[in-house]
Amino acid sequence: MSTPASSGEDGNDRTTSGNTTPADPDAIKSDIEATREQLSRTVDELSHRLDVPERAREKAYRARDTAVETYRESPPAVIGAGAGVAALLGLLVWRRRTKDRRVARREAKRAAKVAAARSAAAEKAARKKARKAARKTTKQAAKARRAARRTK
Repeated sequence: MSTPASSGEDGNDRTTSGNTTPADPDAIKSDIEATREQLSRTVDELSHRLDVPERAREKAYRARDTAVETYRESPPAVIGAGAGVAALLGLLVWRRRTKDRRVARREAKRAAKVAAARSAAAEKAARKKARKAARKTTKQAAKARRAARRTK
């Protein structure tokens, strides 16, 4: 609603929006009704913008309609895209289902490597012990020969 701001030079009252204030009661009522309609439209628009679930539904309907329209225009392209999406989903499901087997296989490989490393370490230790024992035996044999020579 407008309020008078000042009187003009010609004696007409002016509103803050610059319009002349009507003196006729019917004109005032029509001005009030127009303002109410404008406020009603503004409130409706604001409530529509703030209604997030309804806007999401509208977007979903719009996307569905777009997909249907695309299918009507070019069915092979939509079928191909659908097959691609289905293949991708199938691949993801297959990878997830076989994950346990892959993990078990990987752990078995690691366990086999650890066992092989332990076995190799044990063999190396056994060879080292055998060499040491052989050296000791060789040294004892050499000592015995030297002792035998001395006694002769």
